[in-house]
Amino acid sequence: MYYKQFGKTNLKVSAIGMGTMRYNDDDINAGNLGKCAEVALYAHEKGVNYFDTAPFYCQDKSETITGMALSQLKRDSFYISSKVNLGTLDNKTTADDFNRRLEKSLKRLKVDYLDFYYLWCMLDLESFKKQNDLLYKHFEQAKKDGLIRNIAVSSHMQGSDLEKVVDTGLYSGMLIGYNALNYRFRQAGIKAAYNNGMGIVVMNPLGGGLIPENPDTFSYLTEGSDLTVAQSALRFVASHKEITVTLAGFTSKDHVDDAVKAVKVLKERSADEIYDEYENKGIALNNLCTGCGYCMHCPVDIDIPKYMDAYNMNILGHDMAGRLNNHWHIPASKASECIKCGNCEELCTQHLPIIERLEEISQI
Repeated sequence: MYYKQFGKTNLKVSAIGMGTMRYNDDDINAGNLGKCAEVALYAHEKGVNYFDTAPFYCQDKSETITGMALSQLKRDSFYISSKVNLGTLDNKTTADDFNRRLEKSLKRLKVDYLDFYYLWCMLDLESFKKQNDLLYKHFEQAKKDGLIRNIAVSSHMQGSDLEKVVDTGLYSGMLIGYNALNYRFRQAGIKAAYNNGMGIVVMNPLGGGLIPENPDTFSYLTEGSDLTVAQSALRFVASHKEITVTLAGFTSKDHVDDAVKAVKVLKERSADEIYDEYENKGIALNNLCTGCGYCMHCPVDIDIPKYMDAYNMNILGHDMAGRLNNHWHIPASKASECIKCGNCEELCTQHLPIIERLEEISQI
C-alpha cells in the first residue's frame, strides 16, 4: 500500500481509503453484519488504514459494522472518520444535541475518539456559512475534550466556492467528490486546500459507477497499463499529489484487491501535470448525476435517481428509453407526475436541473 501524509498533521494514511457505504445489502437485510465486517478487516490486512463512515449509511448500520471490524484491531493501526450536520441533529444546535450525536457514533464504532469529524455535505456557501456558524464551536469543544482529533469539512461545492471554505483556515481536511469526469471543475478548490496544508479525501472517484459502466468511453484512462477502467479511474485520482486519500466503496474482498492494485506502483504528479495530459482526452462533464441518492424524497414517489441515471445515458450518447425500459423497468410517463415542488433540486449535491430533465424524459 502507498501512504501519504495528511496535510499538516503527522498522520500517514493509505492512498486508498475504505468508504463504508457499500456493505452488501443482502447481508445487512439478513442480519449477517459480521460477514460485512470481514470486508473491512480484509481491507486493513491489505494496508488500508483510513475508514470513512457516517450516520445513515447502509440502512444506518455502517458505523456499527465498521465498529465490529475495527474493534478487533489495535487502535493506533487505523484512522476513522464520521460526520455530522444539521440534518443528523434534526436541526437542533445545542452542545448537548451535538454531543449526543457524537457519542452515538463513538459507541457504534467502539472507539474513544474519532480521528476526523466532518461537517457533512455542504452543498453551497450559504449552507456552509450557516452550519459553520452554528456548529463549529461544538467541534472545537469536542476536540478540547479529546473526543475528536481533527475537524474537517465535506463539500459538494465547485472550485471557486471551495476556495472560500479553505480561506476560513478552520479545517484540517476536506472531503470532496472528484474524478475523471469533473476534475476540471474542482481543481481550484483542491489546489487551494493543498496549498493551505489541508488533507484532501476524495469520494466518488468512479463517478457514481458511470466510469466503469462505460469502459469504451473511458478506455483512455488505461493507456500504458494493465489496469481495468475502474482501477485506472482510482489511480487517476490517487496519483494527484494534492489528494491524500481516494475512497473506494468495498462490497467484497475482490473490490479491495482491485483498489490495492490500482496504487501498487503509484507515481504522484501535480494537478496541473495531470490536467495537461488529459485535457484533450475523453470527456469531462460536471452535469452527470453521480447517483448519491440524496434526492430520494419525492412526495409523489418518482424514483428520481433511476430517471437521472437514464438521463446520464442520454448525455453519454446512449439510449435513454432503453435504459428505463430494459434496465430499470419503469415507464418514462411516470416522470410527468412531477409536481415541481423543487425538493429534489434543493437536495441535489450537484445542483442539477432535475425538474427540467424529468419533463424531458416524460416526452420520450
